[in-house]
Amino acid sequence: MSHYKRYPAYKDSGVEWLEQIPEHWSAKPLCRVVSCNDDSLPDDTLADAPLRYVDISSVDQTGGIKQVAEMQFGDAPSRARRKAKDGDVVISTVRTYLKSVAPVTPDYADCVYSTGFAVLRPRAGQVSPEFLKWMMLDDLLVQTVEAHSEGLSYPAINATELVKLKAPIPPPVEQTVIAAALDRETARIDALIEKKTRFIELLKEKRQALITHTVTKGLDPNVKMKHSGVEWIGEVPEHWKVCRLGSLYREAVRTGDPLLPILSISIHDGITDDELAPEDRDRQIYQIEDRTKYKRVRPNDLAYNMMRAWQGAFGAVAVDGLVSPAYVVAEPAGELRSTYIENLLRTPMAVEEMRRFSRGIADFRMRLYWEYFRDLHVCVPPLDEQDEILSDLSWRGARMEKLGEATERSIALLKERRSALITAAVTGKIDLACG
Repeated sequence: MSHYKRYPAYKDSGVEWLEQIPEHWSAKPLCRVVSCNDDSLPDDTLADAPLRYVDISSVDQTGGIKQVAEMQFGDAPSRARRKAKDGDVVISTVRTYLKSVAPVTPDYADCVYSTGFAVLRPRAGQVSPEFLKWMMLDDLLVQTVEAHSEGLSYPAINATELVKLKAPIPPPVEQTVIAAALDRETARIDALIEKKTRFIELLKEKRQALITHTVTKGLDPNVKMKHSGVEWIGEVPEHWKVCRLGSLYREAVRTGDPLLPILSISIHDGITDDELAPEDRDRQIYQIEDRTKYKRVRPNDLAYNMMRAWQGAFGAVAVDGLVSPAYVVAEPAGELRSTYIENLLRTPMAVEEMRRFSRGIADFRMRLYWEYFRDLHVCVPPLDEQDEILSDLSWRGARMEKLGEATERSIALLKERRSALITAAVTGKIDLACG
């Protein structure tokens, strides 16, 4: 942002987090420039009245309002009361560390918001809706709201205290200039972020396509092919074996030392011995306390969770450890690389096969029992070719991963630049009119 100029003269704002502001700006309490929680649903709203509800978890500082839940008033939570209109800003007054703040756009002006939000409405002649949006998205102001919250596990701030906080207010004409410039500049940054995000998605698709092709067709483009006789596999190299998993593995039921590490299966990353983060527990295997019922696994075993195998909860074992009774453990009946089989089973067609072979009345209750898992057909190259394939996938996968990580770092820098630009503009650190 070095190409932006500073204002000619500054003064002390009298606000600790704000420090100096342009000499002709003011630092005012929010209640001077916005009203708060003007509208709410009446208590006599009909139970069958439809509404679109926005909860705190559906809003974040960078993504705005991400989703709404459609329901009838009689089925809505008691906190579904706040009303807003186009040009308002909603900001959470509970769990303020989530930074749930967003402008209300026309698409969400008819929604009902949680009472965990404060709905701020610009006062005519004091602050424009366009500037209010950017003023409330300023990371320093959002951090100030968080800092003034009370409570450790459930920090919150009363709406009346929230609107006592001061913010920098430029003259009306300047508000329009700043808002228009931020609209323009952030749109450019957002377009770059979207382009890079799409590149990462394409990179993941390319990597999956690479794995799918390699584990079913091999590395030699000139090899003679044959039909596998299995619809989802299609043609395979003529010298490869096509067989049931039951001919490659046998179920292993072992007890083990309770002091061994507990291994988890990540839907995306296979088997690990990492502790489960709270936010990951909805997509990984839960751990239980009674280790006497745990199953012993050894390197090169293949283990899967019966309820989530078709979602990707399986993997080749790399270390000695324990898995919960929810797992099925299979040990190779001969020379075989379970990592190769894991890669094969992670192809989209194989995942669909596992889903088809699972039994249950609904997705969340479906189970892939051993007697059905072992009937899945797979294609298997000779052992030395398995090693060549795994080595090639590791090398090419590492290159793609490195490229993806570099792109993710670039996206992170763009997001930091976007946030810094907003803060600098709405606090008067740069003069966008002269940028």
